[in-house]
Amino acid sequence: MGANLIEQLKQVEDFRTKDGRRHPLWLVLLFVIMGTMNGYVGYRGWGDFVNRHSRVLIKKFGIQKHGVPSYSTIRRVVMGVEFDKLAEKFNDWAKSYVEIEELEWCAMDGKSIKGTVKDYNSSQQNFVSIVSVFACKRGLVVGMKKFENHDKSEIQVVQDLITAMDLQGVVFSFDSLHCQKKLVR
Repeated sequence: MGANLIEQLKQVEDFRTKDGRRHPLWLVLLFVIMGTMNGYVGYRGWGDFVNRHSRVLIKKFGIQKHGVPSYSTIRRVVMGVEFDKLAEKFNDWAKSYVEIEELEWCAMDGKSIKGTVKDYNSSQQNFVSIVSVFACKRGLVVGMKKFENHDKSEIQVVQDLITAMDLQGVVFSFDSLHCQKKLVR
């Protein structure tokens, strides 16, 4: 088995200046992932998760001087981290953690992220979407990729993700967008 999630998160480059760093980047990202896995969504939700479980998190991760990160720290980190690099590390971890077997079902779908629309009055709106690969049997997201609809289409991103994850012999479930004759190979 490959590196654990913490080792993968430690490889994400810290974009923050050295002054004022109270919490390692990997730790803040880990808390965001843990909060998400426990049903907490958004900056305030992740902040609530960290506050609610602060004693356990401090004990488990040996946090001493500054305690757990605040809502503001979580917000700044999530806004500033380079998502593509974080997604790459997540995908590497997921790939080493979960081996997709032949004939296993995987659902792939893209979802646009609310609040990322640029030029909302224009007919050529640009917004960010995420395509995820969901292993149905395991109930896990095993891969994801971000794209802006102005640069790429969901169809291209799905094909890139399948190629990058080297998924062969897998049964895929797509929405109707991917039911085009020219896409069948």
